[in-house]
Amino acid sequence: MMRVIAVGTIVLTLLIGRPAESQGFTLEQALSAPFASNLVASPQPGRFAWIENQQGRRNLWIAQPDANGRYASKRLTSYDQDDGQEMYQIAWTPDAQHLVYVRGGDSEYPDRSDPNPALLPDGVDRSIWLISAAGGEPRKLSEGFNPVISPKGEQVAFLSHGQIWTVPLGSDVNPDAARAKPLLHTRGDISELVWAPDAHAIAFVSERNDHSFVGVFDLHSKTLLYLDPSTEDDAEPVWSPDSRQVAFIRVPGSSQSTPGDHRTASPWSIRIADATTGEGHSIWKAAEGRGSAFREIHGTQLLWTADNYLVFPWEADGWAHLYSVPTTGDKALLLTPGDFEVEDISLTGDSKSILYTSNQQDIDRRHIWTVAASGGRPKPLTNGTGIEVAPIAEGKIVAVLHSDEHTPLRPALLQSDGKLHDLAPEIIPADYPGAKFIKPEQVLFPAADGLQLHGQLFLPPAAKDGKRHPALVFFHGGSRRQMLLGFHTMQYYSNAYAMNQYLASLGYIVLSVNYRSGIGYGLDFREALHYGRDGASEYNDILGAGNYMRGRADIDPARIGVWGGSYGGFLTALALARNSDIFAAGVDMHGVHQWQRPASWHPSHDPDADARTLKTAWESSPMAYLSTWRSPVLLIQGDDDRNVPFFQTVSLARELRKQGVEFEELVFPDEIHGFLLHRHWIAAYKAEADFFQQQLMTPRPANKEQQH
Repeated sequence: MMRVIAVGTIVLTLLIGRPAESQGFTLEQALSAPFASNLVASPQPGRFAWIENQQGRRNLWIAQPDANGRYASKRLTSYDQDDGQEMYQIAWTPDAQHLVYVRGGDSEYPDRSDPNPALLPDGVDRSIWLISAAGGEPRKLSEGFNPVISPKGEQVAFLSHGQIWTVPLGSDVNPDAARAKPLLHTRGDISELVWAPDAHAIAFVSERNDHSFVGVFDLHSKTLLYLDPSTEDDAEPVWSPDSRQVAFIRVPGSSQSTPGDHRTASPWSIRIADATTGEGHSIWKAAEGRGSAFREIHGTQLLWTADNYLVFPWEADGWAHLYSVPTTGDKALLLTPGDFEVEDISLTGDSKSILYTSNQQDIDRRHIWTVAASGGRPKPLTNGTGIEVAPIAEGKIVAVLHSDEHTPLRPALLQSDGKLHDLAPEIIPADYPGAKFIKPEQVLFPAADGLQLHGQLFLPPAAKDGKRHPALVFFHGGSRRQMLLGFHTMQYYSNAYAMNQYLASLGYIVLSVNYRSGIGYGLDFREALHYGRDGASEYNDILGAGNYMRGRADIDPARIGVWGGSYGGFLTALALARNSDIFAAGVDMHGVHQWQRPASWHPSHDPDADARTLKTAWESSPMAYLSTWRSPVLLIQGDDDRNVPFFQTVSLARELRKQGVEFEELVFPDEIHGFLLHRHWIAAYKAEADFFQQQLMTPRPANKEQQH
């Protein structure tokens, strides 16, 4: 592997030197444990399926009980290469005898070209596959994505070429069944396919750029109907249990004249429409002020219960809570009071209560709770020092995904005593060093403007030897993320957590910062005033983290580095550009370096106001402060990045070269934002560890600016 080191206008190509070595385990071992996702329950009692990513080898797994009720797991598919092809969108057939899944493509941007970071010469595609739950070879159904199986099990609806298609399965999943064909031809960007419970129709969302409709296609009458169409944005369709009505969320277009107000909007509402006539009405509307802007939680947004309540998230008190309202309409009932946030909601087996994830009573972790849709006191189902998310119920059996400070996300059954029974513990590698990982400490410290921040401190044992040690500050991406006191529930940040553990094992004191504009701490924290392109108020958090680290007696103030990816790359670059006196080196992974004017900003009638907006965006950018950037930096990005344009790194490298700032580059051709290849994560993190070893491991005298 090669490393390109650029200094001024001279570019040198050097072989990577010997990588930094940790105390007790390698980087490969730290990243060797599998990561589970897409946990789904079967229609039959006690069977579950999920995806395991084992060092880039993604496969479908299932678990089911034997005659004695003991669970056994098995791998169904046999993909044995780190080939960069994602697996996602699992669905069971109603008889629980088969599963469908999608392989290939970009799960985050399905309308983009299929990524091929492994540079496979025959190319790649995004296809829907069918496999027997008993095992065997999968069968390709069609190119496409978002498969939803009819409740009767006779066909699969999916998206392809911008339209809804179907492919028949047959009662015995006949391999000679007719080929896939379009179900209808309609305008708009189609998404969110939902079958009626009786399988007579499909609801979907049709995005029309400045508005969107919820549509219903009746398969019996072959008719298409848009429900209560308007000039607003309709989404999140959910059928009534009797298949006669559809509820959905309606969000008005933005009424703000400037992009700075992120906390309020024209109030959103919930509507119900007749699936036959299309006539609809509002059953509930958010109040003005807090909660008037609709903010999605992670996972499902709207549930229709068996006793005819609609359950939804709302931020009326400044926190993302669950509320319910009868389908006949009434005031919203708060189900989850308190200073915490909810996500990952699903119905219990009787479809009358809600399972949900929250940080209630444990703000830097996640646990599972339940509450009746009709009201009552929420009940905790898990607790402790672990992290539990994505609860699903099959009858009375509940399964979750969980992690802790030692091991990444994995599936487990929730037992009646609150304990978790792992479904596939055997797939953890024998030499996985999780037992050697440091238990991160929750730390609270002030930003430069006094705002209290949460962080996780990785303090290696050597930090107690009375000496001053090198240190690193980590900023997550998003920014709508929250790093936790254990392995994260998204693989990108699960990898980052493992990397922070590895860096701590090398002797660094590591601080992971939950900065403003992130989630987990309420609406006002997430929608911080003047954040991002509107003023970069997170700069106060950069300074707060730097001052906290410099104030520790176990840290050498001349050897503090900074790293992060995406939005964290933006903050890394901003830290280096404005405070090379605090941060001696940095690793910037696919960061934003110059805020551009987004298409969502409509031209202002006031040219001066529009000019001020653009000026603020520029002054919020790292590129505006290159004259004070002195510290060396390693830039890492894939050039097929669909989240942050590659020119953000190209432009920064060009300007750093002009300024004579030392920088290095690591570019992955045809790789996307969240690296699809496991070997690219290894290469990026090895380059990072080696870079920091060169820049920070040798003690150096603090300059006057770094003295405190």
